[in-house]
Amino acid sequence: MADGPRYQRIADLLREEIRGGKWKPGDRLPSHNELAEQMQVSITTARNAIQVLVAENLVYTATSRGTIVRSQEVLESVVTNHIRPDRPRAAHDIFEEIARAAGREPSKQFTARMEPASAEVAHWLGIVKDSWVVARTVVQYLDNEPWSWEVSFYPRDLAEATGIDCPYDIPEGTTRRLADRGQAETAHRDSVVARPATSEEAAVLGVGPGTFLLDHLRIGANHDRVTRVTRHRSIAARNRLAYELGDDSGTEMIRRVLGVPSAPANSHSFGNSLLPGSP
Repeated sequence: MADGPRYQRIADLLREEIRGGKWKPGDRLPSHNELAEQMQVSITTARNAIQVLVAENLVYTATSRGTIVRSQEVLESVVTNHIRPDRPRAAHDIFEEIARAAGREPSKQFTARMEPASAEVAHWLGIVKDSWVVARTVVQYLDNEPWSWEVSFYPRDLAEATGIDCPYDIPEGTTRRLADRGQAETAHRDSVVARPATSEEAAVLGVGPGTFLLDHLRIGANHDRVTRVTRHRSIAARNRLAYELGDDSGTEMIRRVLGVPSAPANSHSFGNSLLPGSP
């Protein structure tokens, strides 16, 4: 190993082993104690070495499983097919469908609560500040790896009328639920910004502080009202947003030229295909 602090030299060695294929996505690295013993260093030195790799988003830490090697794949999300009127029915949401089609295992952590709308949320929804809204939060995982953090806000009356105020996840997705209850979304406004993660976001997504995220804000509406606002945060280096505009034949031509698989039958706002990424 090259000259430098001992923790840096250990991080350099582990990085080379990860990129060389010794440690594959989903593999558990040696624990701090195991690494300290193998390298004949203190636990603090071993911990600092692992933190270097966490900051580089090569690994993440899971309380019950230790330090896990991250996938280097890129999730490409086609965000313009979501409100197609001919979208077929599905018993589960598109994140699960796309993950399984790509050979990945999806899972979620879901919470829901009633809360007063902040000034920002009230502005987005076009309601009075401190009006009650339903906030639905989901952290999405691929093969147990934290992938994205999504929070959606719905006006209380709309949530109650459509059953979105339930305290559990809705298998078919809330957009399908809205449509089934007569509140189909007919328009979206999307804005996307890349910015450093806050300490809270870094903790939720298992990344180093300051890691750049894609902060994707989507406001949905029908002809009568704004129906919801969703903030979807994901690691910028591991996610790509694609907008496909125009007729189906033109879209398919572009896909064929690029070698991109045809859009799945149930395209959704967040998820289309997993593409190889660079380590």
